[in-house]
Amino acid sequence: MHLIDTHVHLDLDAFDPDRPAVLDRARAAGVQELVLPGVTRARWPDIDALHREHEGLHVAYGLHPIFLRDHADEDLDALETWLDTHPEAVAVGEIGLDGFRKDLDWERQWRYYTRQLAIAHERDLPVIIHSRRALDEVLKGLRQHPGLTGILHAFIGSPQQARQAADMGLCLGIGGPVTYERAKKLHRVVREAPLEALVVETDAPDQPLAGHQGERNEPAMTAKVNRQLANLRDMDPTDMAIITSRNARRALRLPTGPDA
Repeated sequence: MHLIDTHVHLDLDAFDPDRPAVLDRARAAGVQELVLPGVTRARWPDIDALHREHEGLHVAYGLHPIFLRDHADEDLDALETWLDTHPEAVAVGEIGLDGFRKDLDWERQWRYYTRQLAIAHERDLPVIIHSRRALDEVLKGLRQHPGLTGILHAFIGSPQQARQAADMGLCLGIGGPVTYERAKKLHRVVREAPLEALVVETDAPDQPLAGHQGERNEPAMTAKVNRQLANLRDMDPTDMAIITSRNARRALRLPTGPDA
């Protein structure tokens, strides 16, 4: 089985004690490729270093809305320069909007989000998008830049919003929340969404799976997420892994792999 964790923050301090072991466990579980999105300008060099040190890591660079207070306007210009000098980037991300945190200035979020969409569009790069209680607004921004592809990370929208996103050529990142029995709406999304729109992720070290509450999440858990998707679609997990990996390659234009 060859799985792609399309969203893991391997650069964060939570992995400092045992990062090589985390990667070994991921590969033992069949997770052969990982996508590392950037959240602040200060962390881009750490992601770049990890990409150069370990095989199977793909990198993206962006300014996350949750860290709005850490961003400066000049970081947007710096992002353009960084992308132009780091052609290995597979996407602009993690970018997006957060309507849950009321302490985050909405107008400033929107300005950073739409500028980063424009940066991606100008460079013909996909996007990796954070959306929490802001999916309609996120999709509105994407419609202003037709042709952009990518992944809606940690998708928790409605089946109707899932269809809208799929019709726009976006993939839905499905992670740990899908393993909870109470996640009925997300289960329905997985059952009804086009198969070609589904990709798997962990968001490690966050979003632990059911039965692992309070634990650090890690990319090896992608295999359990994949198994849950297979169960919900009444499919073989190996077939689901092939499909989600193909979808990830298409969405982020990753190099051809064994799932091709």
